[in-house]
Order: sequence, then structure tokens, then C-alpha cells
Amino acid sequence: MDLIKVAENAFIGEQKELPKFGPGDTITVHYKIREGNKERVQNYRGTVIQIKGSGLTKTFTVRKMSGNVGVERIFPFNSPFIDQIDVNRRGSVRRARLFYLRGRTGKKARIKEKRF
Repeated sequence: MDLIKVAENAFIGEQKELPKFGPGDTITVHYKIREGNKERVQNYRGTVIQIKGSGLTKTFTVRKMSGNVGVERIFPFNSPFIDQIDVNRRGSVRRARLFYLRGRTGKKARIKEKRF
């Protein structure tokens, strides 16, 4: 098992400094999209509902409402296409996986803001 970890660390290369965030936080992910030979940055703003994995396989899931439809997107932490991440709000939640938000809409889907 240690040999696998050594191989993973060799492939990581240079990592970007991402801000600390957790489940319940509202973030904006600036994601690079390549269309043909052009490249642009698309903003994806939503609530983090889970952080999963470790090392190279660590990912986070962001959920947003697009109209009346909930859209979830999974981003790898080590993706070269992530330009930057902005933390817009810190949420105060008691659990690590917020799958209960999938069944809630409107005011019921609100998350309290963390007080400092």
C-alpha cells in the first residue's frame, strides 16, 4: 500500500493553494472550459454538500438550483481546470454529507450562516 501512495505523490506535481471550505459553505468555482481552440472561465456557484476521498482522489460536490431544478457537479481537488475558488458564505451544519438538501426547496433548503 505504501508503494501506491509514493506513486500517487509523484504524480501530484504542483498543487494550487485552495481556500479551506467544508460542507454547507457557499462557494464559487472558477472552472476553465475549452471550446474548440478557445478557452474561457465559467463560474459555478452553489453549496458544498460533501467532500469525499483523500490524496489524488479527493473530490467535492457542489449543488445549485438552476430554475426549479437542482444541479450537482463533482469537482476533483487536483483538477488543472480549476482556476480559483471563492468562499462566499460559511455555513453552520452538523453533518458531513448534506444529502437531505436534495429533497428540499425554497426556504426549507436554507443553511444558517456561521458566526465568528
